[in-house]
Parts: sequence; structure tokens; C-alpha cells
Amino acid sequence: MEYRKTYVEVTARFTAEGKIIPLKILWDDGSTFFIDKVLDIRPAASLKAGGAGIRYTCRINRVDTFLFLEYSRWFVEEKCR
Repeated sequence: MEYRKTYVEVTARFTAEGKIIPLKILWDDGSTFFIDKVLDIRPAASLKAGGAGIRYTCRINRVDTFLFLEYSRWFVEEKCR
């Protein structure tokens, strides 16, 4: 399976302590995915699509997935068809 880095729009909450908590992901086609829970936040590389940054392990509709904050842009590891 091949993956690519896909940049997405993210709505996030900024806490008083300076944490960034993503709330939802918006794709170019208008699809919106609400993040049920952020399970983990850590610096990490994307082993599937390349790139690195802050990796958020998120639960969306009972599926755990990675969301990356690379400098000031968000991306996901999208499966290529």
C-alpha cells in the first residue's frame, strides 16, 4: 500500500497553557471529520508518507489515525488509489 502526504484544513482549540487540540478535519471536497478524542501528542516522523512534525494520534469514528502538524500546516497520511 502506498501513501501520500495530504494537507488538510483543521479547526483547533488553543488552551491557556499553549496546547493545540485539533477538533475537526476538513477535506478539499467538503467532507468534515470530527475528532472524538486525542489519544497522544508527540514529535514524530510520518513513516508512510514522509515528513515530520508533531504527531497527534486521534480517534475518529472509532478508528485511530495520525494527524501531523508540520510547522504551520496540517497533513494526514492518505492511501493512494
